[in-house]
Amino acid sequence: MNINELIKNIKKKIQANIDLENIDVEDKSFLHKNHKGNTKDRFHLKISIQSKTLKKMNKIEANKKIYKILKEEMNSYIHSLQILMR
Repeated sequence: MNINELIKNIKKKIQANIDLENIDVEDKSFLHKNHKGNTKDRFHLKISIQSKTLKKMNKIEANKKIYKILKEEMNSYIHSLQILMR
């Protein structure tokens, strides 16, 4: 899967499962290109989410919810995921 497809899938899955005001997904793989274990088919992503629903949860619960939604992507395509709640 290429990065554009992955970002599109991530946005679609999160929007389908969480009431959002805004979501932004950025490819940050370039920052990790020389790290041990880095491969071209596993991506480093930053997700910025604005959601009243997630704001009501504590940070650990909100992150767990996102990781559960993205379980398949985490296992196959995502090496690192940074989540920012706004």
